[in-house]
Amino acid sequence: MIKSVGQPVSAAVDAAKLREAAQTRASAPAPQATQASASVAAETVATPASRMAAQGAPVDSARIERVKQAIASGKYPVDPDKIAEKMLDLDLPVPPTRH
Repeated sequence: MIKSVGQPVSAAVDAAKLREAAQTRASAPAPQATQASASVAAETVATPASRMAAQGAPVDSARIERVKQAIASGKYPVDPDKIAEKMLDLDLPVPPTRH
Protein backbone atom coordinates (compact mmCIF):
# COMPACT_ATOMS: atom_id res chain seq x y z
CA MET A 1 0.00 0.00 0.00
CA ILE A 2 1.25 3.48 -0.81
CA LYS A 3 1.30 5.86 2.11
CA SER A 4 -0.48 9.14 1.41
CA VAL A 5 1.76 12.19 1.58
CA GLY A 6 1.18 14.27 4.70
CA GLN A 7 -1.51 11.92 5.98
CA PRO A 8 -1.19 8.98 8.36
CA VAL A 9 -1.93 5.57 6.86
CA SER A 10 -4.83 5.15 9.30
CA ALA A 11 -6.49 8.29 7.91
CA ALA A 12 -6.19 6.94 4.37
CA VAL A 13 -7.68 3.60 5.50
CA ASP A 14 -10.51 5.42 7.28
CA ALA A 15 -11.25 7.41 4.12
CA ALA A 16 -11.33 4.21 2.07
CA LYS A 17 -13.75 2.64 4.54
CA LEU A 18 -16.00 5.70 4.35
CA ARG A 19 -16.02 5.50 0.54
CA GLU A 20 -16.87 1.78 0.64
CA ALA A 21 -19.69 2.38 3.11
CA ALA A 22 -21.08 5.21 0.97
CA GLN A 23 -20.96 3.04 -2.16
CA THR A 24 -22.64 0.15 -0.35
CA ARG A 25 -25.42 2.41 0.91
CA ALA A 26 -25.85 3.96 -2.53
CA SER A 27 -26.14 0.59 -4.28
CA ALA A 28 -28.52 -1.00 -1.75
CA PRO A 29 -32.18 -0.84 -2.76
CA ALA A 30 -34.30 1.10 -0.29
CA PRO A 31 -37.88 2.35 -0.22
CA GLN A 32 -38.23 5.99 -1.30
CA ALA A 33 -39.37 7.32 2.09
CA THR A 34 -36.62 5.52 3.99
CA GLN A 35 -33.97 6.56 1.49
CA ALA A 36 -35.00 10.22 1.63
CA SER A 37 -35.06 10.34 5.44
CA ALA A 38 -31.71 8.51 5.61
CA SER A 39 -30.03 10.98 3.26
CA VAL A 40 -31.37 13.93 5.24
CA ALA A 41 -30.09 12.37 8.46
CA ALA A 42 -26.71 11.63 6.88
CA GLU A 43 -26.36 15.22 5.66
CA THR A 44 -27.08 16.64 9.10
CA VAL A 45 -24.70 14.24 10.90
CA ALA A 46 -21.82 14.16 8.39
CA THR A 47 -19.15 16.80 8.69
CA PRO A 48 -17.68 18.45 5.61
CA ALA A 49 -14.45 16.53 6.22
CA SER A 50 -16.21 13.18 6.35
CA ARG A 51 -18.17 13.97 3.18
CA MET A 52 -14.93 14.91 1.38
CA ALA A 53 -13.24 11.73 2.63
CA ALA A 54 -16.16 9.64 1.40
CA GLN A 55 -15.94 11.21 -2.06
CA GLY A 56 -12.21 10.53 -2.36
CA ALA A 57 -9.45 12.72 -3.65
CA PRO A 58 -9.93 14.58 -6.93
CA VAL A 59 -8.15 12.88 -9.82
CA ASP A 60 -6.51 14.73 -12.71
CA SER A 61 -6.75 12.06 -15.41
CA ALA A 62 -4.96 14.19 -18.00
CA ARG A 63 -1.96 14.67 -15.71
CA ILE A 64 -1.86 10.97 -14.89
CA GLU A 65 -1.78 10.17 -18.60
CA ARG A 66 1.04 12.69 -19.21
CA VAL A 67 3.11 11.17 -16.40
CA LYS A 68 2.49 7.64 -17.72
CA GLN A 69 3.64 8.68 -21.19
CA ALA A 70 6.73 10.42 -19.81
CA ILE A 71 7.67 7.32 -17.79
CA ALA A 72 7.10 5.02 -20.78
CA SER A 73 9.27 7.19 -23.03
CA GLY A 74 12.02 7.56 -20.40
CA LYS A 75 11.53 11.32 -20.18
CA TYR A 76 10.14 11.49 -16.64
CA PRO A 77 12.53 13.63 -14.56
CA VAL A 78 13.84 11.99 -11.39
CA ASP A 79 15.64 14.16 -8.85
CA PRO A 80 17.22 11.83 -6.23
CA ASP A 81 18.04 14.76 -3.92
CA LYS A 82 14.44 15.93 -3.92
CA ILE A 83 13.18 12.37 -3.29
CA ALA A 84 15.60 11.96 -0.39
CA GLU A 85 14.55 15.30 1.08
CA LYS A 86 10.86 14.35 0.93
CA MET A 87 11.61 10.95 2.50
CA LEU A 88 13.36 12.70 5.38
CA ASP A 89 10.45 15.12 5.71
CA LEU A 90 8.04 12.18 5.95
CA ASP A 91 10.37 10.37 8.37
CA LEU A 92 10.42 7.32 6.10
CA PRO A 93 13.22 4.82 6.44
CA VAL A 94 15.92 5.41 3.84
CA PRO A 95 17.07 2.16 2.18
CA PRO A 96 20.77 1.36 2.55
CA THR A 97 22.97 2.39 -0.35
CA ARG A 98 24.60 -0.29 -2.46
CA HIS A 99 28.32 -0.11 -2.97
